[in-house]
Amino acid sequence: MGADRKVALVTGGGSGIGEASALELARSGSDVAILDVRQAELDQVAGAIRALGREALPLRCDVGDEVAMATAFAEVKQRFGRLDQVLVNAGINGMWAPIEEMTPAEWDTTIRVNLRGSYLTVHHAVPLMQEHGGSIVIISSINGTRTFTTAGATAYSVTKAGQFAMGQMLALELSRYRIRVNVICPGGIQTRIGENTFRRNADAARVPAVYPEGTIPLTKGERGTVEDIAKTVAFLCSDAAKHISGTPIWVDGAQSLLI
Repeated sequence: MGADRKVALVTGGGSGIGEASALELARSGSDVAILDVRQAELDQVAGAIRALGREALPLRCDVGDEVAMATAFAEVKQRFGRLDQVLVNAGINGMWAPIEEMTPAEWDTTIRVNLRGSYLTVHHAVPLMQEHGGSIVIISSINGTRTFTTAGATAYSVTKAGQFAMGQMLALELSRYRIRVNVICPGGIQTRIGENTFRRNADAARVPAVYPEGTIPLTKGERGTVEDIAKTVAFLCSDAAKHISGTPIWVDGAQSLLI
């Protein structure tokens, strides 16, 4: 691997924001390790990365599993020997329900994937970044950072607020290694995260509001695309952002300022 070649790692890289970001980082010149729980999607994205002339390392892995994550990062170390760019993206919406109806198991599932998974990713990435520095980008959300009206989404919002705080804490802690840490807070984006969203009587927790012109002012309600997030990821991972750290960026068409 040439000295100018970067190595990126993307969790949740098999679809949605992770897939788009992995491909954008590959276009920008990075070899990419992608982690996801779905092997078929991993293989498809890996093939697309290789078609761009970059190396791809697909790793089937549950980000909340300590042993699996240690094994995955050992493979990254063996293949590449370093990391320069890390996208902490894997996550679920989980159960959205009134707090009195949400079970401890439902709460724990969301915390495990979104927060424990974020911790394990950074925990294992830092030793591979300490020597050369680099960029870590954490995908949070408008929920829990600016928006608090999503009915029943307390567990999800708590994890997103936690990621937001994690990014700012680590921007200071990891500056000694020249590792930059930034947070992206997407609004409504066209992804498949709805497949792991479960609702039970969520409307019971809703505070009524009507937005006749849509909840995304910039686009009159039209959701953003995964490419909108991916290009922001690529920018934050690039040398163009070399003096940006500890910064949250809301990519939401001003949605979070309204709701």
